[in-house]
Amino acid sequence: MNQLPKYKGIDVSLIVETATNAAKAILEIYKSSFEVLLKEDKSPLTEADKQSNQIIETLLKKHFPKIPILSEESKQIPFSERKNWQQFWLVDPLDGTKEFINRNGDFTVNIALIENNKPVLGVVYIPVSHLCYIGILGEGAFKIEQGKTPLRIKKSTSNSFEELKLVRVVGSRSHLSTETIDFVNELKEQGKDVVFVSRGSSLKLCLVAEGEADVYPRFGPTMEWDTAAAQAVVEAAGKRVIDSTTNKPLVYNKENLLNNWFLVQ
Repeated sequence: MNQLPKYKGIDVSLIVETATNAAKAILEIYKSSFEVLLKEDKSPLTEADKQSNQIIETLLKKHFPKIPILSEESKQIPFSERKNWQQFWLVDPLDGTKEFINRNGDFTVNIALIENNKPVLGVVYIPVSHLCYIGILGEGAFKIEQGKTPLRIKKSTSNSFEELKLVRVVGSRSHLSTETIDFVNELKEQGKDVVFVSRGSSLKLCLVAEGEADVYPRFGPTMEWDTAAAQAVVEAAGKRVIDSTTNKPLVYNKENLLNNWFLVQ
C-alpha cells in the first residue's frame, strides 16, 4: 500500500486502510440476519451503514483532525457553515444499501477529498470482492486486489463513445429510468451495437474508469456523496463525469447536495 503516491502530503494508504476497516465491519453484518430501517426520506438504513460511518469518521478525525467531514449518515452540516470549506472529506459509508439488502455484492465504501468544490482524491472499496479503486489528482488512478500491489489503471486518451460501433453501457441495477432506456434505444437507432450491463452503486463509474464500460448515463437522482470518490477515480483515469445541465464536470459542496443528471464517458 505504501506504493501509492501521496496527495499534498496526505498518505493515501491511510484512506485505503480506513475504507478496508469499514468494509470488514460491513461484511460481518452482511453475513448475519440484519434489520432494515427506513430513514425520513424512506431510503433504507442498516446497522452496516451506521457502523461503517462510525469507523470512517473516527479514523479520519484521528489521522486528519483539521479536515472537516460531511457524510451521508452524519448530521447534515448547514450550508452557512460548510460554504467556507476549502477542503473536506465527503463520505458515503455504504453506497448501494439496496444491493446490500438484496445480497448481490454491488455495494461500496466511498471516501473522497474535496478541494474548492472538486474531488481531488477518491477511494472506492468493494467489500465483497476486496477490490479497491483509487484516484489521485495529478498522480493517476489505481486498482488494488486483495493482498496485491497497486496496479495503475491505463489513462484513457479518448473520451468519446460516440465513434464506437459497439458501445458498452453500464446502468443501475436498482434505479433504471425511462430516460436511460431511451438513451440506449437512441444508440441502437444510430446503428450501434449496444451491450448493457446492470451494476449497483459507484461501481458503475469505476467500470468506465478502467475501460470495462464505455459510458454510464445517470438520468435519475444521486447525491454528492454517491459520486465524489468515483468521480476522482474517473478523472484520474482520463475520463469525465459531465453534468447534463451545465455540460461541465459535477461540482461539490452546493447548497443543495443533490446532483444533476450526468454522463460518465
